[in-house]
This record gives sequence, structure tokens and C-alpha cells, in this order.
Amino acid sequence: MTGAQIGNVDLVKQLNSAAVYRLIDIHGPISRIQIADASHLAPASVTKITRQLLERGLIKEVDHQASTGGRRAISLTSVNEPFHAIAVRLGRDYLNISLHDLSGTTLANQGREFHYTTQQSLIEGLFNHISKAIELWQDKIENLIALGITLPGLMDPETGIVEYMPHIKVTDLPLEDLLRKKFGLEVFIGNDIRGFALAEHYFGRTQECKDSILVSVHHGTGAGIIVNGKIFFGSNRNVGEIGHIQIDPLGDKCQCGNFGCLETVAANPAIIQRVKQRLNQGYPSTLTATDELSIADICLAANQGDELAKQVIVDVGNQLGKAIAMTVNLFNPEKVIIAGDIIAASEYLLPAIRRQVANQSLPSFHQYLPIEATALADMPTISAFAMVKRAMLNGVLLQKLLGESA
Repeated sequence: MTGAQIGNVDLVKQLNSAAVYRLIDIHGPISRIQIADASHLAPASVTKITRQLLERGLIKEVDHQASTGGRRAISLTSVNEPFHAIAVRLGRDYLNISLHDLSGTTLANQGREFHYTTQQSLIEGLFNHISKAIELWQDKIENLIALGITLPGLMDPETGIVEYMPHIKVTDLPLEDLLRKKFGLEVFIGNDIRGFALAEHYFGRTQECKDSILVSVHHGTGAGIIVNGKIFFGSNRNVGEIGHIQIDPLGDKCQCGNFGCLETVAANPAIIQRVKQRLNQGYPSTLTATDELSIADICLAANQGDELAKQVIVDVGNQLGKAIAMTVNLFNPEKVIIAGDIIAASEYLLPAIRRQVANQSLPSFHQYLPIEATALADMPTISAFAMVKRAMLNGVLLQKLLGESA
């Protein structure tokens, strides 16, 4: 047998095991016969795979299902509680780190400022923070199997090499390999916004959708696109840059070099700057133009009836809606999710977005299109855990766990 054939056999094993585990995890309790019918695998193959999963402790047998004639089938369901993963969300000047079980339940978490200006200080800081967290949570950890991390920038999901970050210079940073060697864990990294879209698909408001879009308003503005249940990467892994759709050709210059990009009007720094400008122009408001002014302050003022704050939020919604209408025309999603601190003023933001989408997209595309705020705003590391969950469901991590027990 050639090396290529051996590789193909391993891939088939991975895909078949993943198909069985995925059905049990998502649809369990489910019987072996139901798994065979749904996966189109031979019953003998299903029996072999489920035996391996049972021996590894990843699934368990539960009460008998009701009989439909003949012997009643035993049901199978996934086991999540004993298997743990560390999830890290790296921001521009902060770090969130959590401990999750395989269901996504948060067992412990912490957030802190994290300032880094070079590739080396980033690596050393990550090593330090993760080591301290593992030590702190030692009594909570049973079987630590993986580490997931999301960050702003571009990375190769196949190699785990970070190719670009918007605020520091990196040179082909092999972050996945460095972390794997340091902690002896399987490591999975991804872009923060695309990870958030995947988390929403696994755990949030788009679980029942095959196709969805998440738009995140933070330091920049970006989108994560789910197509047929999978994150859409594109050929060069660089998609979803909704923040660089031109909204106003006569607008401000963007960091990308163009003028009037969405990011120049609908990202946190731009929103805060607009409020400050209007305050300095004498617009009446309960807000003050201080260095400490935040999106949370603006949203709170809007919710309390401040006209300046409300108008700024509506303006942001209008601009977001124009860009989202373009993506709706392109991808025809089943649902659009909005994320970021600004969703605290959803009462003003979402209607503005919906109006623009209704005005500027095809009627058949927007007629029944829900546009909602994320359900995961209070789970900052869930995007990083989604990297681990995906590796279980596509078989990459699952096969390694089964290999350990072989």
C-alpha cells in the first residue's frame, strides 16, 4: 500500500468517526440504527466506531428508547463533563482566558489587561498567562485535551501560523506549534470574528441555520460567514472584511488607505470620536467629551433618552445596514447576528439596520430575515472554544483522542 493510500485510509477513518460522534453529540440520545441510517455507514462500522468512543469515555449508553417493533434500541449520548479545554481570546490590549468542558460550559474564567508590542512579548506573555491559569484551576481540571485561541488578524488554519496582526508586526509566527510544544496539548487557532460566527452557530442564535452572517463592531468592523454549516474562509483565508466596504467616497481616510470605509463610521473609535465632535460643537447631551468616554457610556445614555446618543446609534445602524444589505444580496443568509459593545443599545441600532437592509436588498432575501443581537456577549472566550469544538466535530481532535486510547 502506498503512502497516499495509507493517508486516504486514515482520512476515511477520521471522517467516519467524526460523522458518528457528530450525530451523537448534536442529536443524542440516538440509537446505533438511527446513526447508521443518518450517516449512510454500515451498521458494523457504526458498532466499531461507537465501541471506540465508549472505551475512550466520549459517549455513554443511556436508557432504552421506546420500541418500534422488536428489541428496543439502546441510546447513545455524548459525555462532555470530564473533558476540558483552555480557551483564550487575545485582544489588542487585553486577554480573556477560560476553562470549558466539551459542551461549552464555562468552568472558570478571568480577564486582564495584556499589553504587548512585539512578537516575542506576545509569545512570552501568552505562555505566562496560560501557565498561571492552568496552575490556578488545577483542582477543576480533569482531562485537559486542547487549547483554543482566537486573535485579530490572519492565520493559516492548516499550519497554525499567524501571518498578520493589525497592531503589531509578526513574521510567520508559528503560534500553534509553539503553544503545543510548551503545554503538550492539541492547539487550534483562528480569527476572532470568524471564531465568533462559528460559536454562534454551535451555541448561539444560528444553531438551526446552515447559512448565517455575524457582523462584529469593535475596534474595527468585520464579519464571519457560515456557509452550509462551515466557516467560509475563501482561497486565501481572508474574507469578511465588511469594514472596508466603501460607504461614503467623500468620507474620512481609513487605515487601509481608502476613503469612507464602513470602519471610519461604524467602529468603536469612530463612534466615540463622532460623539466627541458633536459635544464640542455644542450639541446638548448628558455625555461629556472626556478621554474615558466609552461605547458603554454612549449606549447607556441612549437607553436613558439622550437625543445625541440615540441619533449617533441610529446613524451607525444606518451605515451598518447599507453594508449588511450588500452581504445579504451576495450570500442570502438565513439570519444575521450583530455583536459588539454597541448591542447594548439594540433598541435603536437594530431597527436602523433592518430598515436599510429592507431598502437595499432583494425582497425575497430580506422578507423573512431575522437580524438579531448575539446571545453570547457575556462569553468572551466562546469564539476560542469554538476552535476546539470544530476540531472535535470534524474529527481532527477526536481522532487524536481515539488514537491515545488505541
